[in-house]
Amino acid sequence: MDAIINYFSTIPSAHRSAILIGGLTIFFLIENAVPLFTAQYNKWKHTGINIFFTFTTVLVNFLMAFLLVYTSDWVVANNFGLLQWLSIPTWGILIIGLLLLDFIGAWFAHFTEHHVKWMWQFHVVHHTDQHVDTTTANRHHPGESVIRFVFTIFAVLVVGAPMWLVFLYQSMSAAMSQFSHANINMPKWLDDALVLVFCTPNMHRIHHHYRQPYSDSNYGNIFSFWDRIFGTFVLVDNRKLVYGVDTHMDVHESSSLVELLKIPFKPYRKPIDYEEEEKL
Repeated sequence: MDAIINYFSTIPSAHRSAILIGGLTIFFLIENAVPLFTAQYNKWKHTGINIFFTFTTVLVNFLMAFLLVYTSDWVVANNFGLLQWLSIPTWGILIIGLLLLDFIGAWFAHFTEHHVKWMWQFHVVHHTDQHVDTTTANRHHPGESVIRFVFTIFAVLVVGAPMWLVFLYQSMSAAMSQFSHANINMPKWLDDALVLVFCTPNMHRIHHHYRQPYSDSNYGNIFSFWDRIFGTFVLVDNRKLVYGVDTHMDVHESSSLVELLKIPFKPYRKPIDYEEEEKL
C-alpha cells in the first residue's frame, strides 16, 4: 500500500500521459485485430476528430488542475469529507474512496448530463459518434470537460480524497473508459466474469445505441455496481446495436469538427417519441 501511495502522490506528468497514450495504443491495436464491427468508414478522419477532443480534454484538465490540488489539500488539512471522518485502514480508504469517486465523479455526473437539458447539449457530442471505438472515450466537447471537472472536484470534496487517491482514480478512470468503448469482440465468458465488477465493452456500448431507453442505461465508468443498484443496468446482443443518437444522425454533422463544436449552442432537439419501445 505504501508503494501505491508514494507513487501516485508524486506521479510525474509524463507517467500520466503514458497511461493515456498507452491505453489508447493498446486498445487501438486489439480492436483492429479482433473487432466487433468492421463497418467501412474513414477511420483516420474519425480518429483525428476524437484525438482533437482528447487534446481539448487534457488541456481543460491541465488548466484547472490547480483547483483539484487545492481542494484535495484543503479536505486533508481541514479533516473534511467522509474518508477524513472515518477511522479505517489505508486499504479501506483505497476501496471506499475509489467506489465513491467513481459514483459521484463518473456515474452521477453521467446520469445528470442525460437528464439536464443544457448539460445534455454538451454531452450529446459524445453520443454523435456512429463508429464507437477506444478513441470515443475521449470524444467530449470542451464544455463537457469543464462540467466533468466540476463533478470531480465535488466528489473530492464530499469524499475527502487525498491527492494520491485522486490521481489513482483518474488513471483508472481513463484506462477503463478506453477499455469499455473499445471495438473489441470479447469472449462472452470473459465479459461475463469481468462485468460482475467492472464496466466492460459489452456492457457500455449498449449506452451508445441510437435510441432510448438503451442510451439511458449503463452509465458506469469503472464499476458496474452503480447501474445494478439504481436499475439502469441492461445487457443485450451487441451485434444488434446502431451507434449514434437519433436527433443527430446526419453524417456531415457527426463527422465535422466545426459542426460538433457548435452543437451545444444550437436549439435543443427533443429525442424522438417512438410509438413503442424498441426491443433488441
